[in-house]
Amino acid sequence: MSSIPVPAGMPAAEPSAAALKWRALAESLVPAAAALALTVLLFSAAVALAGFNAFEVWGLIVLGGFGDAFAWQNTLQRAAPLILTGLAVALPAQAGRVIIGNEGALVLGGLAASALGNVLASAQAGAWLVWPAMAIAGALAGGIWIGLVGLLREKREVNETIASLLMSFIAIALFNQCVETVLRDPASLNKPSTKPLPDALLLPTMPGLDVHYGLLLGLLVALAAWAVMRFTPLGLALRVAGGNARTALGVGLPVVKLTIGACAAGGACAGLAGAVEVAAVHGAANASLIAGYGYTGILIAFAARFSPAGVVPVAILVGGIAASGSLLQRRLGLPDAAVTVLLGFAFVALIACETLRGRQFFKARS
Repeated sequence: MSSIPVPAGMPAAEPSAAALKWRALAESLVPAAAALALTVLLFSAAVALAGFNAFEVWGLIVLGGFGDAFAWQNTLQRAAPLILTGLAVALPAQAGRVIIGNEGALVLGGLAASALGNVLASAQAGAWLVWPAMAIAGALAGGIWIGLVGLLREKREVNETIASLLMSFIAIALFNQCVETVLRDPASLNKPSTKPLPDALLLPTMPGLDVHYGLLLGLLVALAAWAVMRFTPLGLALRVAGGNARTALGVGLPVVKLTIGACAAGGACAGLAGAVEVAAVHGAANASLIAGYGYTGILIAFAARFSPAGVVPVAILVGGIAASGSLLQRRLGLPDAAVTVLLGFAFVALIACETLRGRQFFKARS
């Protein structure tokens, strides 16, 4: 039976709400899929040029990050701070601000948590008082630091991307100065460090897992951030302010307060990550805190399209890739930094594909 032709001049039927939803989903996934394919090609070409079998390398990456229970525990351990540093970029982005200097907020958060933890330990405080106090100290230090970036943007029109990066360098210098002078443990000879926390005050691992409670804390913060953005008037106000500040001002929204608050909330997440690293992994504030987690959070947030919920699976994936570096080194002799090269390729590919997003050849066909 032949189809009935549509008379000339008659408007075409509007697509259904479900069709529009699926089209929007496809248009958001196509750039991510293209970035993934480009990353695989670039990294495979790089390892092949270095004289390694690309298939073997990818197999070891999967095995080292997700191959067994031990690999999963290592992956989740690394993902714990990455969830929080991903949120540190994603939350300001909700208000239209691109913050890339959360490494500084992380180390200052770790420094504040270590200092307060040692004071409370000297006062014989219990663990259930010390842990929340360290978390609050770390979040406050990071929140104030990145909140200053938001303040500079709103009051003096200083570009927040550049300002956050410069303030990150200042924070790291301040951290090193404190660790090497006023807060230095005299017993730390070769590696300057603050006084270590007593073993009884270190954050324990979760039952049945060799993963500390920082992972659970990161998951709860991500869930709370997602719920606020999805279901509350504050989340709607942030999205409006980030989408069009002029429109937000026109409907009476306090754009300045929203923007500064979003930056401070992101910094608080980074500072909390530093506090968790001190309380659960290092036991003290030292150079080991400057591990690049704040910068890796940029990749995670961009890959998750600044979604607080999307940050969690991306952080776990990146944590698995990072965890596989030692296996690549043992089995193939590849330097441990090879996974850093892989993440660098992923970031470049993601930025390139996001730049092309919306062009005609990236749009989903109806």
